[in-house]
Amino acid sequence: MAKYLLNDAVSIPETAFELSEHLGFSASKPAMWAWYEMAGAVLSHYVVDQQARLQGLFNWFYNDLGFCARDNYFSIEAADLSYCVLKRQGNSTTLSILLILLAKQLDLTLEAILLPGNTVLKSQVNGVVKYHDPLTGSELNRHQLHALVRGEMGNAAKLKPSHLKPATLKRLISRMLHELKAGCIVNQKFESAMECCNLLLQWHPDDVHLNRERAFIAQQLGCIKVAISDLQHFIDLSPHDPVIELVKIQLKELSQHTQVYH
Repeated sequence: MAKYLLNDAVSIPETAFELSEHLGFSASKPAMWAWYEMAGAVLSHYVVDQQARLQGLFNWFYNDLGFCARDNYFSIEAADLSYCVLKRQGNSTTLSILLILLAKQLDLTLEAILLPGNTVLKSQVNGVVKYHDPLTGSELNRHQLHALVRGEMGNAAKLKPSHLKPATLKRLISRMLHELKAGCIVNQKFESAMECCNLLLQWHPDDVHLNRERAFIAQQLGCIKVAISDLQHFIDLSPHDPVIELVKIQLKELSQHTQVYH
């Protein structure tokens, strides 16, 4: 695949559509035209009262347009913003991105909160902060937010203030790429998964766990030399990681394999 350089000057939805096309999933132009149509149509729901405006956005998005969670929730399609805008199905991240963009059209501010394993939305109207499930638009209380964290990290996990910090655009696009990568691995599209890792490492070069993930993907592609290099990098920089002994065993086994060149 051609190198696609990410930088800090990204924008949505353009960057997300371009990434989808770059990874070979969806053409960007049809998605962009569908977005333009939606961005224009939402303006008819502008009313003076902000709370009524937000509720009108949710009603229009879920009831009139029919946006919903994709049945195959962990698929590539669910994590692909282009697919989401065209087919009106997605996961918590892609649906959140669209709602953030549509809210901006209505002079409303929605922000993404990246909980472990789930993206939720934060609104602030007349000084009142509320959280919303992007899969349905329903309001979430702190107990429900904590339940989402515990469901991903275990019953002992606490809901920390850092969990509720609004995401930067860079973090939001990064999460989308992580979810696309996971969908690629599930669907055994390892070349696309490898490119997702490469793109993420451009932004997060110090995240050695990405190197470990890329080592697994490289091994599936028969690129043993790349896998060995990434595992050695992980070992060198994370000597006290809980999985370090497992990684050392994996590295030893790979080192005994014959190098396959592509």
